[in-house]
Amino acid sequence: MQDFGTRAKLAIVLFALITLVGCGALDAGTPMAQSNNGLVATSAIVDFGTVPVGTTQVRSNTIVNTSKSPLVLTRAQIDQTEFAITGQKLPLTLAPGQRTTLQIAFTPRSDGDSQSKFLLSSNMLSVFTTFTLRGTAVLKGRLIVSPSSVSFGNVSIGKTQTQSATVSNRGKTPITVTRASISGNGFALAGLDLPLTLQSGQSAKMNVTFAPAAGGATSATISVVGAVSMTRARPPRISGRPGMVTSVALNTLSTFVTVPVSGTGMGAGKLAVSPSSLALGSVRIGASQTQSATFINSGSSSLTIHQATVSGKGFKVSGISFPVTLAAGQRKNFAVTFAPKSSGTSSGSIAVTTDAPDPVVNVPVSANATEPGALISNPSSLSFGSVQANGTQKLSATLTNSGASNVTVSQANVSGSDFRVSDLNLPVTLAAGQSVAYSVTFNPHAGGSESSVVSFASDATNGTLNVPLTGSVLSAGTLASAPSILNFGTVQADAPQTRSETLTNSGGSDVTITQANLSGAGFTTAGLTLPMTLAAGQSTNFNVTFTPQSGGTVSGSLSVISNASNSMLRIALVANAATVGVLSTSDSSLNFGNVPVNTTGTQSETLTNTGGANVTISQANVTGTGFSATGLNLPMILAPGQSFTFGAAFSPKSGGSAAGSIAVISDASDSTVTITLAGTAAVAGQLVVSPASLNFGSVTVGQSKSLTASLTANGSSITVSDASMSTSEFSISGISLPLTLAAGKSATFTVTFKPQSSGAASASGSFNSNASNSSAVQTLGGSGTAAPQHSVALSWDPSSSSVVGYNVYRGGQSGGPYSKVASMNASTDYIDSTVQSGQTYFYVTTAVDGSGKESANSNQTQAVIPTP
Repeated sequence: MQDFGTRAKLAIVLFALITLVGCGALDAGTPMAQSNNGLVATSAIVDFGTVPVGTTQVRSNTIVNTSKSPLVLTRAQIDQTEFAITGQKLPLTLAPGQRTTLQIAFTPRSDGDSQSKFLLSSNMLSVFTTFTLRGTAVLKGRLIVSPSSVSFGNVSIGKTQTQSATVSNRGKTPITVTRASISGNGFALAGLDLPLTLQSGQSAKMNVTFAPAAGGATSATISVVGAVSMTRARPPRISGRPGMVTSVALNTLSTFVTVPVSGTGMGAGKLAVSPSSLALGSVRIGASQTQSATFINSGSSSLTIHQATVSGKGFKVSGISFPVTLAAGQRKNFAVTFAPKSSGTSSGSIAVTTDAPDPVVNVPVSANATEPGALISNPSSLSFGSVQANGTQKLSATLTNSGASNVTVSQANVSGSDFRVSDLNLPVTLAAGQSVAYSVTFNPHAGGSESSVVSFASDATNGTLNVPLTGSVLSAGTLASAPSILNFGTVQADAPQTRSETLTNSGGSDVTITQANLSGAGFTTAGLTLPMTLAAGQSTNFNVTFTPQSGGTVSGSLSVISNASNSMLRIALVANAATVGVLSTSDSSLNFGNVPVNTTGTQSETLTNTGGANVTISQANVTGTGFSATGLNLPMILAPGQSFTFGAAFSPKSGGSAAGSIAVISDASDSTVTITLAGTAAVAGQLVVSPASLNFGSVTVGQSKSLTASLTANGSSITVSDASMSTSEFSISGISLPLTLAAGKSATFTVTFKPQSSGAASASGSFNSNASNSSAVQTLGGSGTAAPQHSVALSWDPSSSSVVGYNVYRGGQSGGPYSKVASMNASTDYIDSTVQSGQTYFYVTTAVDGSGKESANSNQTQAVIPTP
């Protein structure tokens, strides 16, 4: 590519916002420090050499006042942001012949050559000095190890675990890995053949192993060290001819990365048994006793139980299958059972074999086998003698264990339904010589002699014990009534009628009467005190009275409960009640709910004669403020079954709750029927919009501005049904309709103004509701302002080579890509008027010679376009 001199430096102007002064580019030959009238820089060029991207290099230059007057250094300008002044603050006064040293820092952000002009001004406009800053930025190689940490977790002592890791070059420069090491006991690295050169994006794998020699947590660090060889390209100065790019090795940078490694050495497993010995106590021959135990791995790593061998007569292990593996701390339950075949003390052990360091664990077991017990009853039989039919007789007896070991009685079964065993909670275990009481009840239902057996099932040597039962039954008493039906005829409501009744025991045994239950409205008894016993042939008299409750035929019964053979004797009751009128209402209470003040709420009510005679309604008295009855013309007669519907009204004049009643007075059986009244007088609410008007001021066309407001319910609850704006430039958001606001509550919303054209705009927002002001209005105003037009002004220094023009390139991100936006002839200025508000642009220029060849890109400059 043709070299047309040092790359031009761009200066950018955002009209009416920012002004940057462009500095002329230096020729690629040997620059000279420029000064005027006595201010001199001792070095015309400050060269920073090669500096890694992201680091800072500092150089100095000495400034001398060669004039005969004091000078005040007022301002220093550098046209590239990678360079900056450090360590010296202006203004600074220099006496004639005095000098000062300026510290300048170079902090590159991307690779490549950078050059800038340094302009130092004084209090005398004609006295200044300039010199050149230059340096080359190189990218470091970026060494990465993945994963960023390695954890082996728990590893048993004597075992080895391996994990892999990857070493990668994430930078743009090759890295030579010269060393890879790991610290910490039990850790090792393998798999990397060093030295190893990784190109950009290239990776290599290595293995990390952990073989703990002792228990406990331990850690280590992997250290990977590499070297980065850096080069830079600088075209030699030529005039009018293509140049060859040469690569010059500048230096080597070191880079390293560390990775934490951790692991825990785990000891061997260890078996424990809980309990450590098993005593199963005394067990009867032919029975068995089981006890639970637990295998526990109390070590720090897993173990495997291979088998459990039992010695000793009558013992066995169950509830577990071998082999079984237990993790550290894990438990496993099993059972040991003793089932003796002969009496005496028995002992043995359970030998448990594992793969733990202590391979065998012995658990002692012991038990005592005893002879079975024998069960007897005292007395050995029960005789109940003579018992009345349906009567009861209870006898007690005792069960005793006459053997040498425990006896468990599990069941007591009786043949025959008239005998029953009680006072014995089964199963029950009796120790040798121990006794327990029991009872048998005889409850016969028919005459004659009865016999039965109570059988006690147990594990005694004599098996089932049978106890004979005998008893005889007296004939049952029988209860009769005279008369069997009580008929009261027609009875007036105010003249109750009484009938007498006789009960007689016609059987051969006593009869005990326990209850006399009446059914049927209006019937009562007198003269019958219960319980009562009637001997054979004995009688008793009592009365039954009927008092009508309502008109019509009434039937009922008197049920006499006793222990007679006919345990329930039913006596029929019949009467005819003279009919009366009965007044009922469809609703015993009327609630009008919320009724607005100065309006009327209505309800309907129905009166019905459900009796058998006419009902005359004479009055309907209304109480309570605001309540009234309508459509009820009194007096009024309702025939049996007839109904009449009238109205009730609530007309409140002021707010608040109200209560009242309608008392209906008639000649019905219930002379006064009361209907309760309730209602609430509601004061109409008002919807308030706050603020009543919103002014958005000036808003750029295409942009938007939002303001907040609120709706408030005053007086009572209000439901806002919808909201609308009179023009599309205003919109509402932040509120969901329909919306119900309780009295005194508010809801906020947002109004947005987005002008579509320049000029004043106004509108109104309407909120419709059930409030007294059914439509609340908010006035809206604002002004649309046209968006400003932006442009970017570029200027550059002319090339020191022979060129015919310049090309201007623009990109959307730093470093390109760029697109050509203009081609200039001899002009070194350009205005870009195609920029958009809120965007950022990056510009470079190139020089073009007579054959159409372009130079390399100039330095990049940036333009940030304001919004709007």
